[in-house]
Amino acid sequence: MLRHLLSGDLPRSHALGAVLMIVLVALAGAPFLFPGSQSLNVAAKICVFIVLAASYDLLLGYTGIVSFAHTMFYGIGGYGIAIAMHGISATWGAMGIGIALALLASLILAVIIGLFSLRVRAIFFAMITLAVASAFAVLASQLRDITGGEDGRSYSVPMVLRPSFRLFDEPVLGVSITGRMLSYYIVFFSSLLLFLAALRIVNSPFGRVLQAIRENEFRAEALGYRVVVYRTVASVLSAAMATLAGALMALWLRYTGPDTTLSFAIMIDILLMVVIGGMGTLYGAVLGAVIFILAQNYLQLVMAKLSAATSGIPLLPQLLHPDRWLLWLGILFVLSVYFFPTGIVGRLRAGRR
Repeated sequence: MLRHLLSGDLPRSHALGAVLMIVLVALAGAPFLFPGSQSLNVAAKICVFIVLAASYDLLLGYTGIVSFAHTMFYGIGGYGIAIAMHGISATWGAMGIGIALALLASLILAVIIGLFSLRVRAIFFAMITLAVASAFAVLASQLRDITGGEDGRSYSVPMVLRPSFRLFDEPVLGVSITGRMLSYYIVFFSSLLLFLAALRIVNSPFGRVLQAIRENEFRAEALGYRVVVYRTVASVLSAAMATLAGALMALWLRYTGPDTTLSFAIMIDILLMVVIGGMGTLYGAVLGAVIFILAQNYLQLVMAKLSAATSGIPLLPQLLHPDRWLLWLGILFVLSVYFFPTGIVGRLRAGRR
């Protein structure tokens, strides 16, 4: 049953399997295990970024495509929800329209970029995607009447997903079942289904061809596979997953703006998650997203405590000051690449062998 659910792609390491099970249980029970708005927000962000990192791994890890336009598709999903909910109404129908139009726009853009750009060499394709993503970010900032400009869009969601909504009069396991919790479980189960769908894709015959193209594009073409078509389809599938991830984040935040969806810093974060976790594994997207989001949200708090605890030692409190959390995050990334060149998943699987 588990093998079928994971499309035959088992963790292949007891340690990796245990870690993935802990992550699954923690995310599934987050509203009950980690009460508090910050903890729930971190859990929801982890769910969304697992999908986003997995969708990028489909490009980078399995197909060998380096793209910097991934946040554009992520932003299209977010703005699709924002524009529909703000411009039409805070209903499920409007949400469906927003998601459908966002998916349509992403698919069209992905096909155009794929057909016109994937014929060029990798570095030129990366530059083209960067230019397209930058142009889209400028366009989103300029179309103030539609997107809200630099301020973004705030909007309402259906009544059942609002914090004031109560599903039951009495708490369940000591926790009130609010609309916010229902929103979280929509994000969680949608992310889980999208991740399982990605596993099915990469472990299908189509996914094997993508890996063959990554290893040797000319040999795959000599065997009769139309490389441009396969890479374009991979780009379309990756773009669709990123769009749905953006829609889930927009549904959770009830706000969409350039900084939350289109920032180039988000693109760097996705790349770091994939590299830290392990490219070409999908499970690496899970570990990379969990580690990075937790560090992003709690590293400052840990450093503040360490700085206070070492107050009597010269220089050390200054080095551990919370304002220097990005420095230590960078050091952690360098160390992870040095000690885990194939990513955490690759290291765990190698240890198992």
